Amino acid sequence: MEQASYVFMDFDGVTHPWGEAEDFRCLPLIEVVLRDFDEARVVISSDWRMLFSLPKLRLRFSEDIRPRILGVTPHILPRRGSELHGLREQEAKMWLQQHTPDIAAADWCALDDAPGNWISRSRLVLTDFKRGFTDEDASVLRNMLQSFRSDGAELAQVNEAGG
Repeated sequence: MEQASYVFMDFDGVTHPWGEAEDFRCLPLIEVVLRDFDEARVVISSDWRMLFSLPKLRLRFSEDIRPRILGVTPHILPRRGSELHGLREQEAKMWLQQHTPDIAAADWCALDDAPGNWISRSRLVLTDFKRGFTDEDASVLRNMLQSFRSDGAELAQVNEAGG
């Protein structure tokens, strides 16, 4: 199996448009992409993680995807408003430090509708909060997950060549 890749996932503005029915109407499209990448694992970074238990959050996903929902990010309480910028990324990196042997080598990305939550924009699949996850976002996520595979394949070739 490929090295695991991690998708840190928001809900509101991603799995459904923000401010509308919380019906997770966009989640099936996200799952279509995940099914093409067996190595992809989901970590919930949504504020929903503070309202619902992990088992209840998993129930939102299709049965075949549920085992790939690894957990939720830790919650960091900012002391000042200036600490809000990039807060979800800090929480994601804290999760990676606790669950991966080498955070620098970890393949990860984020699905979120709020760009201020993430400093590493190259790892962000930014959704439109009015629409949620779309076909265009699916293409971006697919390309990102494929790039993780490609980078891993290149590294393996270098290692096999003795480099």
